Amino acid sequence: MPVLRARGVRKSYGSGRGARLILDGVDLELARGELVAVVGRSGSGKSTLLHLLGGLDRADGGSVEVAGRPVTGASERKLSALRRDEIGFVFQFFHLVPELDGEANVLLPTRLPGASRRAAARGRALIERLGLGEVARLRPHQLSGGEQQRFALARALVADPALVLADEPIGNLDAASGAVVLDLLRAIADDGRAVLMVTHQAEATARADRVLHLADGRLVPFDESGRATVDHTEGAPASRAGPRTRRATR
Repeated sequence: MPVLRARGVRKSYGSGRGARLILDGVDLELARGELVAVVGRSGSGKSTLLHLLGGLDRADGGSVEVAGRPVTGASERKLSALRRDEIGFVFQFFHLVPELDGEANVLLPTRLPGASRRAAARGRALIERLGLGEVARLRPHQLSGGEQQRFALARALVADPALVLADEPIGNLDAASGAVVLDLLRAIADDGRAVLMVTHQAEATARADRVLHLADGRLVPFDESGRATVDHTEGAPASRAGPRTRRATR
């Protein structure tokens, strides 16, 4: 069973003649151990797609499942439980709570009702694994961008989710810090999770198993030269077609 399965996902903003179609029947599947990158021009709907897949927004049509559990049509209570248990979010701007130190930010999801009793121990272990032990008591304004993003990654993984959604995870980082974060995302996938990453950076797409292009509301694969390709096979989701990108040497 795919970790993520999306079929015919549609989303518009506005109403009547002023409505703007953002996503026009997106199909996508992700398996465990897979890192997939989505590219596209600004405003093409990449972040909107992540929000729909992660249950942060509601689609106008189509269906989404994560770890076999429905996102589309789920109640807010069930969506909250799904995000708590199965989905980790990583954002470009980190979204760390400024009043809390690094460790407290990582452990914040463990305070949610129904959180696993093992989550706090896992969070502290992640802090050590990511080399953040010496700065765990510092607040976000005392941390470098790379350190903040690693804390954000640890927070995303504290519940041991099946799916990690990363929106421009290296967009605000220097080259060295960005390389560390990309190594971590690659390791997260290799550990058996599914990772979907929105990015503009070529160094990020080089780490992916597949690179997809979002254009005109639909996902299509890229070929090895970086050009979008279209699968004309009837009934085959375009996002599963096309060659796989070669993983970077790790």
